[in-house]
Amino acid sequence: MEFTSRQLRAFHLVANHLSFARAAEALFITSSGLSVSIGELEHQLGFRLFNRTTRQVTLTPRGREFLEITRPALAALDEAVSRIERAEQVKARRITVGTTPWIAANVLPPAIKAFREVRPELRIEIFDSTIAVIARGVEAGKLDLGLGIFKTMPGLRRVPFFRFSLMVIRADQDRMHDRISTRWSALNGETLISLTPNYPHQQLIDKQLAKAGIRCNRGQTVNLLDTQIGLVEAEQGIAIIPSFGLPACRSRKVTMSELAEPLVTLEFYEISNRARKLPKEASEFSAFLKKYIARWAGETGAL
Repeated sequence: MEFTSRQLRAFHLVANHLSFARAAEALFITSSGLSVSIGELEHQLGFRLFNRTTRQVTLTPRGREFLEITRPALAALDEAVSRIERAEQVKARRITVGTTPWIAANVLPPAIKAFREVRPELRIEIFDSTIAVIARGVEAGKLDLGLGIFKTMPGLRRVPFFRFSLMVIRADQDRMHDRISTRWSALNGETLISLTPNYPHQQLIDKQLAKAGIRCNRGQTVNLLDTQIGLVEAEQGIAIIPSFGLPACRSRKVTMSELAEPLVTLEFYEISNRARKLPKEASEFSAFLKKYIARWAGETGAL
């Protein structure tokens, strides 16, 4: 004897509603199609399940017996399917975050570790690249959100995320002058090690130097913040870096001073696709990350 779960479900719906029309609506099929399915089930069983008249539908004695026998089996099947679906949904729950390599390597991993202590079932994937590539990924729906120094762009929702200040770092074998404030004017004549101009914060630095009329000797231009800090330690010049780079300076023989008069800050933004609602999990991680960075920045003096 063979019958399908669909036939069994159809039988239970008719038994519950005592109506072929209402059961057919629940199954999104026609009443005639449902009648055929029940007829086939009765033929396979070898007995009638329902007494049908133009006015009412009732279960036969065998139908009532079959209903009681199959009810636990159908409930168990529904629970098993529901459990599998829930497991797959949990497995598939992930968010993708794009940011620049420095943040991706030094800030996000420990933050993700802390977040997963609260939400172990949520998978967070990091995409590290340039600002332009991240923006395209968010716009195309390949990334849930991006973090960085983004300009206003059509199709993207941009909200302030965190604010960092600009610092100057110098070689110092004794680390005696750490955290002393430095005026921008004091940089005149210094050899400046810079990042390539495609970095938004390097553009901000160059703009401020020009605005203040400060002339620095141009040292090496490099691609990575780590390289920049390493060259400063090797006494090849000074560097202006965002304060989120301070943790990397702790293990180097360099001094770190906040640049003042004026104090220049760097605005970090969160971007998401304007045409899509930000997933609940992404919003939750974003809120957690903002608090995590505030705590981390306070501890390291990166504000």
